[in-house]
Amino acid sequence: MEAVLMIDFGSTNTKVTAVDPGRGDLLGTATAYTTVDTGVGTGLAEALEILQKKTGPLHIVKRLACSSAAGGLRMITSGLVPALTAEAARLASLGAGAKIVRVFSYELTEDDICEIQTLKPDIFLLTGGVDGGNRDCILHNARMLAAMSDTEPFPIIIAGNRGASAECKKILAAGAVDRELLCCPNVMPALNKLNIEPVQEEIRRLFLRRIIQAKGLSLEQELISGILMPTPSAVKAALELLSMGTNKETGLGELVAVDLGGATTDVYSVAKGLPQRSVEVVMKGLPEPESKRTVEGDIGMRYSSAGVLDAAGAEKLAFLSGLSAEKVKSGVEYLGAHPEALPVLEEDAALDFALASAAIEIAVTRHAGTVEEAYTPVGRVFVQTGKDLTGVKRLILTGGAIIHNARADYLAATALFNSENPASLRPRDAEIYIDKSYILAAMGLLAETWPDMALSIMRKEIQAHGNRKQENQR
Repeated sequence: MEAVLMIDFGSTNTKVTAVDPGRGDLLGTATAYTTVDTGVGTGLAEALEILQKKTGPLHIVKRLACSSAAGGLRMITSGLVPALTAEAARLASLGAGAKIVRVFSYELTEDDICEIQTLKPDIFLLTGGVDGGNRDCILHNARMLAAMSDTEPFPIIIAGNRGASAECKKILAAGAVDRELLCCPNVMPALNKLNIEPVQEEIRRLFLRRIIQAKGLSLEQELISGILMPTPSAVKAALELLSMGTNKETGLGELVAVDLGGATTDVYSVAKGLPQRSVEVVMKGLPEPESKRTVEGDIGMRYSSAGVLDAAGAEKLAFLSGLSAEKVKSGVEYLGAHPEALPVLEEDAALDFALASAAIEIAVTRHAGTVEEAYTPVGRVFVQTGKDLTGVKRLILTGGAIIHNARADYLAATALFNSENPASLRPRDAEIYIDKSYILAAMGLLAETWPDMALSIMRKEIQAHGNRKQENQR
């Protein structure tokens, strides 16, 4: 049987998805533990073996792949003002599928340089100043980076004040080490005006050209010739397609999605996020991109389970799981040391449920905008920061801890508006969709060539579970 194979090299698992290109049907999916240390080909071979036990022998006519293995695409950004160019750089990087390990504002210090050398990013994004504005900060930071003598030089993308861009490149080119330098248009050419798409395209090209080799994926040349993008970019592409549709078929409309992983929790929204209140609302901060991704690098089910414990607290996890605080702490410690562990006992499943509930609530709260009351000479107004997602009617959940959980609809409720936190602009009443076959990343890859097929498969496979309201689940 002919098949198009989509491969997702993840931090914990390698996932494969097969599609019949003739009929446009999903043939099957399979998962195996990712073995980055011994070669990703081992995990892929195991996943393919599992897949073909379900489907029968497959004649693979095309292979497409994405990757977040070995930590994914790790980036550091720097800008001038935290809420402006530094935030624009962060949005550009996250939207391209990167994991931000550090954001610097203002002038870099010697301590900052030491931290950068320790973190060893895959890419550094250097920004600062609107066009025609401040030049001093970005030039200072270029000099600091130029003096750095790292043994594995990472590429630097320059995307700040266009009046300083060429000089920054000259400074860095004369630096202590030879590194790849790329110039892009300013991520914020004018105050509160974003231009992040050119940087995102450059990040993707760098990923294709350099990061694949750095992660060891090039050892399997016949398997990676079709690697297109980081996994989060593939998921984002699938969600944009599912929301907006194609020329032939309409999409679902505005949506919010949560991808709960072992190392991170990613939240996506494809929505304008404009104020939904009937009263006067004043917008604060940078304009939000309609298609937005945030990643919580400290929130996950295995590698980052300690981050969930830190953010939620042992008492809350104990309440959600029915376990003692001591058992919660020891369980989280075990999961961090054994990321491959699956729930076996009832209390293992209970802890997984608690971790998933808390991770989803924390991640969506951080992604959504907030609103607060303010008083002005003309009376009371509401000040909104970020996106107002209260009116979004579709919530999509994916990730192993959700897909394999019998209480997935209850997990979904934790993503919704909660009257205990009225300032958070999370969806109030949304229809829940579960990516039961774990195909979002695969469909993002498929959409590069066959968008109509990818949308049709998602409409069939991503199942609706009815409407939920967070207040009803308390």
